[in-house]
Amino acid sequence: MFATFFKELRDAKIPVTLKEYLTLLEALAAGAAGRRVEDFYYLSRTALVKDERHLDRFDRVFGHVFKGLDLMSEAETAEIPEEWLRAVSSLYLSDEEKAAIKALGDWDKIMETLRKRLAEQNERHQGGNKWIGTGGTSPFGAYGYNPAGIRIGQHESRHRRAIKVWDKREFKDLADDLELGVRNIKVALRRLRRFAREGAAEELDLDQTIRNTAGKGYLDLALRPERRNAVKVLMFFDVGGSMDWHIRTAEELFSAARSEFKHLEYYYFHNCLYESVWRDNARRWSETTPTWQVLNTYPADYKIIFVGDASMSPYEITHVGGAVEHMNEESGATWLQRVSGIYHRAVWLNPVPETHWGYTPSIGLVRRLMDGRMFPMTLTGLDAAMRELMR
Repeated sequence: MFATFFKELRDAKIPVTLKEYLTLLEALAAGAAGRRVEDFYYLSRTALVKDERHLDRFDRVFGHVFKGLDLMSEAETAEIPEEWLRAVSSLYLSDEEKAAIKALGDWDKIMETLRKRLAEQNERHQGGNKWIGTGGTSPFGAYGYNPAGIRIGQHESRHRRAIKVWDKREFKDLADDLELGVRNIKVALRRLRRFAREGAAEELDLDQTIRNTAGKGYLDLALRPERRNAVKVLMFFDVGGSMDWHIRTAEELFSAARSEFKHLEYYYFHNCLYESVWRDNARRWSETTPTWQVLNTYPADYKIIFVGDASMSPYEITHVGGAVEHMNEESGATWLQRVSGIYHRAVWLNPVPETHWGYTPSIGLVRRLMDGRMFPMTLTGLDAAMRELMR
C-alpha cells in the first residue's frame, strides 16, 4: 500500500525522494502516526511535501490511494459522476435510509432533477424549495432541511438527512500557473536569500554566553548581530500604457519584495530603460534620476529585476529617438546592454503569459538583450528567476 502511495506521488509529478519515503516508514514504525488516518495524513504530508505548490496535488493522491476516490481532472465540470455516487451511497447508507429514499422518489429522478437545476439556475438562491441554494427546503444545497437530498458545499452535516454530499474543494491548487498573490510571491522570493550577521550586536548568543559563563565562573553575556537576509535587490518597474492591465500583479510583487528584502531599491520607467528613471510617478517629468547615476550608486553585487510586459514598438528598443514619449539620445537596447554588463545577475519578469510572447516582436528583442533571462510572472517563473539570480 505504501509503495503504491509513493509511486502515485511520483506519477503526479510530486518530487518525493526515496529517502523521504524511508523516513515516513521509520516514523510509522516508531508509532508517530498513531491509529487515526488524520494523523497519518499530516505525518506523510510533513515527510513527503517540500513545496506549498504541491499540497493540493498531494491531497488528491492521498484521497485516491487511501480513500478510494477518483483523481479529479484539472477542469471541474458540473456533471456529477453518477456511478461514483451510486457506489458511495451503497457503502454509506443504511438499509433504513435506502428505504426512506426509495419512498421519497426514484434515485434517477433525483439526479435528473439536479442536472436540470444546474442547467437552468444562473444565480445564487437563499431560502425556497426549488433551486440549489442555502437555508431553504430544496433537496439540493446547504444549510437547509429536506428529508432527503444532495448536500452541496456545506462544511459539515447538521440534520444527517442528505443522501449524497457533493462538496466543492475549498482551496486553490498552488500550481505553476496559479494567479499570483502577495503570499504566493513571498514564498517564491524566499529562494533569493543569503543570510549574514551584520550591524550592531543586539541579539543574545546563547551558546557563547554559556561558554563564557562556564569559563569565567560568573554570568558573561555574549551578543551578536542579528541574522538577516543580506541579498541586495534593485528593481525597475515599467508603468503606464499596456502595463495598466497588469498593475495589480506588479503591486503585489512590489509589496512582497518590500517585506522580504532588507536591502531593496526601486525605480520606474516606461516601456524600455532610457537615460532617466524616477521614484514618484506623480512627478515623473520634474523629478527624474539619471540612469547613469543609478548605475554608479549601486554596486555590481546588487541583483537586478526588471518588471514589465516588454510590449512596445521595436523602434523604442533599437533606434535613437524611438521612445514614444521623448527623443531619447541613446537606444533602449544600449541601456539594457549596459545594465547586463555591470550586473551579472539580472532578470526580466513579464506578466504577459509566456504562450503569447511569440506574438510580440519587442518581447523577443528584450529577451535576447537579457540573454534569455526573461521569466513569466507565475510561481514557476518566479522560482526560476530567483534560481538564476542566486547562481
